[in-house]
Amino acid sequence: MFRINENFLNLKEGYLFAEVARRRAAYEAAHPGADIISLGIGDVTLPLAPAVVSALAEASAMMGRAETFRGYGDYEGEAFLRGAVARYYNERGVDVGADEIFISDGAKSDIGNILDILGADNAVAIPDPVYPVYVDTNVMAGRRVVFLAANEGNGFLPMPGDGLLADVIYICSPNNPTGAVYNREQLAAWVDYANERGALILFDAAYEAFVRDADLPRSIFEVPGARDCAIEFCSLSKTAGFTGTRCGYTVVPRGLERGGVSLKKLWYRRQSTKYNGTSWIIQRGAAAVFTPEGREQTAANIDYYMGNAAVVADSLRRLGIWFTGGVNSPYIWLKCPGGDSWAFFDRLLAEANVVGTPGAGFGANGEGFLRLTAFGNRENVARAAWRIEKLLGAAA
Repeated sequence: MFRINENFLNLKEGYLFAEVARRRAAYEAAHPGADIISLGIGDVTLPLAPAVVSALAEASAMMGRAETFRGYGDYEGEAFLRGAVARYYNERGVDVGADEIFISDGAKSDIGNILDILGADNAVAIPDPVYPVYVDTNVMAGRRVVFLAANEGNGFLPMPGDGLLADVIYICSPNNPTGAVYNREQLAAWVDYANERGALILFDAAYEAFVRDADLPRSIFEVPGARDCAIEFCSLSKTAGFTGTRCGYTVVPRGLERGGVSLKKLWYRRQSTKYNGTSWIIQRGAAAVFTPEGREQTAANIDYYMGNAAVVADSLRRLGIWFTGGVNSPYIWLKCPGGDSWAFFDRLLAEANVVGTPGAGFGANGEGFLRLTAFGNRENVARAAWRIEKLLGAAA
């Protein structure tokens, strides 16, 4: 008789965003015609950049002609895109080679799939609160998870402490959900810990393009020693609006080894066995992101979203509400008046018709906080901020 993977039974019954959607639907059913504004789901709303759309159209047309048709591509991604990504790093003074880059359908997939090449007996350190995928993929695999306490006291940026015994460490900076960003010295402390311990850092840089402060690192590989202990994941989902188009990349340094075994070779073996490569058409569109026109156009979209974040942040400052994010990140992580994140979610929905994401859904240390996102229409974001300010200002 076949057996199921019983580790799945250790997962929470409901996915956070499904519960948010359920509560919103229930409210709308009871209040037909309610003008709900969502600042809850981190999905983009602006269209793809014209340079990307043009490249996608051209690539699609090429697939319709015998002389330019393309079949299976390289498992690690096409050379033209890997080269473009490498130049993007190199222009920022970051040592990454095209041969170290693997193209995929997004960072979320790679963050889960990378576990295939890591032993099941590794102790995994994950910040709390955190993007749920980090925890869930490790629970599915039966790994032991050690939570790193992120809280108001440390600015939601946990550091390695005495007694921490971790073999794999997840770091997301800028962070989802808190919007907090590690500085260079803080990342250096994590790199030192990993190299001394022989641990591996899995660095999620999906929001690196939103960092405004030139002194803050956007890649783990800006830190000396990181090439000996880190793998970096990045995505075009938020950078270029590819949430529905799907493309990302993972950087595995060629010299990163454990026990004399190359992790780059293991990852290539995994990908060539389980993944047939990202669509050639999509890769052509992704390459356009890194052209001068594409970079200018996607930067304009990022500026728009960060303008949204500033609108929300300004309202919270006027209210005197503590928050992180909103300056170098599209997320705003605010301290809930009253302290109960689901209760505040319900109040915001019922009394202001605004949807956020309760911090409790991101981990125990998320209780008492709420995440708002800047990925929306400017008019709607401004109206939502005004509603929040009116509701909480009146309560004060």
